[in-house]
Amino acid sequence: MNRDLLLEIGTEEIPARFMPGILDDLNKKACKWFDDLHISYHSIQVYGTPRRITLLVKELSEKQQDQTIEARGPAVKAAYDEHGQLTKAGEGFARGQGVSAQDLQVRKTDAGEYIYAIKHISGQATQELLGNLDKLILNLQFPKNMRWGTYDIRFVRPLKWLLCLYGKEIITLEIAGQTTSNITYGHRFLYPQPIHVNEPSEYLDKLENAFVIVEQEKRKTAILKEIQRVEQEKQVRVFIDEELLEEVIYLVEYPTALMGNFEQEFLQIPSQVLITSMKEHQRYFPVKDEQDHLLPHFVTIRNGNQRSLETVQKGNEKVLRARLADARFFYEEDKKVSIDTFNNKLQSIVYHEELGTITEKVDRIQEVSIKLASNLGLNNEQQQHLSRITQICKFDLVTQMVYEFPELQGIMGKDYAKLAGETVEVANGIFEHYLPRFAGDILPSNLVNSIASISDKIDTIVGCFGIGIVPTGSQDPYALRRQATGICQIIKANEIELPIDTLIQLALEIFDNKGLLKKDKEVLQKEIFEFFLLRVKNIMQEEGIRYDCIDATITENSTNINEMIARGHALQKALEFSWLSGVIDTFNRVKNISSKSSSTEYSNQHFTEDAEIKLAEAFCNFECVVTTKVDNRDYIAILELINELKPNIDYYFDKVMVMDQNLTIQQNRLGFLKALHIQIAIAGDLSKIINK
Repeated sequence: MNRDLLLEIGTEEIPARFMPGILDDLNKKACKWFDDLHISYHSIQVYGTPRRITLLVKELSEKQQDQTIEARGPAVKAAYDEHGQLTKAGEGFARGQGVSAQDLQVRKTDAGEYIYAIKHISGQATQELLGNLDKLILNLQFPKNMRWGTYDIRFVRPLKWLLCLYGKEIITLEIAGQTTSNITYGHRFLYPQPIHVNEPSEYLDKLENAFVIVEQEKRKTAILKEIQRVEQEKQVRVFIDEELLEEVIYLVEYPTALMGNFEQEFLQIPSQVLITSMKEHQRYFPVKDEQDHLLPHFVTIRNGNQRSLETVQKGNEKVLRARLADARFFYEEDKKVSIDTFNNKLQSIVYHEELGTITEKVDRIQEVSIKLASNLGLNNEQQQHLSRITQICKFDLVTQMVYEFPELQGIMGKDYAKLAGETVEVANGIFEHYLPRFAGDILPSNLVNSIASISDKIDTIVGCFGIGIVPTGSQDPYALRRQATGICQIIKANEIELPIDTLIQLALEIFDNKGLLKKDKEVLQKEIFEFFLLRVKNIMQEEGIRYDCIDATITENSTNINEMIARGHALQKALEFSWLSGVIDTFNRVKNISSKSSSTEYSNQHFTEDAEIKLAEAFCNFECVVTTKVDNRDYIAILELINELKPNIDYYFDKVMVMDQNLTIQQNRLGFLKALHIQIAIAGDLSKIINK
């Protein structure tokens, strides 16, 4: 009979920001642990609160699955002698596998006949294997570890208790002086006494009765209900930041919402400063009116019930008042300093020891933006705005406000620029050159700000690649993937005609001229280009384009992001057409035989067969029409044109011997087919499409 397994690791308070990663790690490693042991189960659930990490395995089998293991040994001619007796090699193999001669089998393979050892292993009792669960626990990874007492182990926080039940049986484990039992603990203040859990099915309910909501999704629902309660009681609207909500879920075990207040005078500070101060320092949710204006209130989630809410409210208000007073001081002090003074201070701030100061980065951003402005045809007024934006785009990094709240970079730059008399266009450009800051963020609103953003991001990407800082696995300290994706999204959204290779080349020339590259420029061009293509692929996948259509779209000659995406969507749409299958077959025939030539040289004078003359005429008409279709990015129409060309191509292959004995005719035909292939490949490399 299957039984549930419950493992609870009681700890001191775990930082809320750690918990999502811890639970994800536990879930993956628990699945692997049981799968590797061949122990079946119905489901694995992981839960986390500030004081506990919980694993609940539903319907865990009472024993391992029986296994049959096969191992290949030496060839038959080496394993047996002429009398059919095992040789020393055969005996050694059997002994090493722990089987008798009767358990050996002879099997035929592509490489000849070999002997195999067949082992039938009965599964062990699960309860015996669970005694090794401590290895699973100690294998968990954390952003930071702690050591305590005289113990050698490291864990996210010191252990306070361990509970482990398989059905009603306690599984004995011992870690850092803590031995498992069937005892857990409720809320630290509301129910601190021990709770006996007789079996896993009681666990969630018993803890909820002790003021601990173990399930994080249930806690999230409870938090949102509490916020709704406050909204209805106080007739206000609470602004819910999803990132903050995710953190608060792991700050409390039993949530209760309350609303506090602060002085009206603090609303003179920019609203984003107030919101950031409440979020980052206090984990408060701001309160707004129906017009989305900030009100002098906040909502916080306390870890407890309704007891002494008024006292808790006053305490929270007192702490926030001090925080907001600091923010007001920073704001007033920053306003006393000119933008140029701030900008000059950037000379003393090192961006990267191998890439210079922030001032040097700003200079490079300006250089790139000037070249892009020229390439993209900005008028004089736009160029003036762009020049000023890129000149002062980083000044707010040395303000007191951004020093205290780094996430306000760009936001404070925009505010301070307006106060200093800069134009609205320049002030907005300072903020928007950081966009997009995260997945799903807004994009720059116009071409000028888009160029400023692209210039900043390509400087970061090329600079990092140039000194060997390249994203690997989960490591991307300079967020290069996000920066590259941001550039792609900006180019796509604004339909900017900026080939990726051109952008990379412009930036590389600037770094190369300053002697900042550690690698060959051509090698870097290729590496960064491939890095961008991966980002384009990701965007296309997110837009629902099938993987083979993406592969067909992104070829070695693909440089224009908008062309690639339009071509991908066209191929995805064309999958619905019954005639596409025939077009793919014809494309493949042209591609395969044209691969025998690298030249596109041909002359109509050497065409001797009626089929090739007709195809040449049809191809000429195709070339005349296809250019307009490419300019309009009408790749469906191009595919239809190829379909119209298909009968002539098929007729050509039926009647014409391409590899003619006359080398002049042969080379002419190959050159023609090469030219034909290049033109029809404008629609994509159709050979990559899975032709079902």
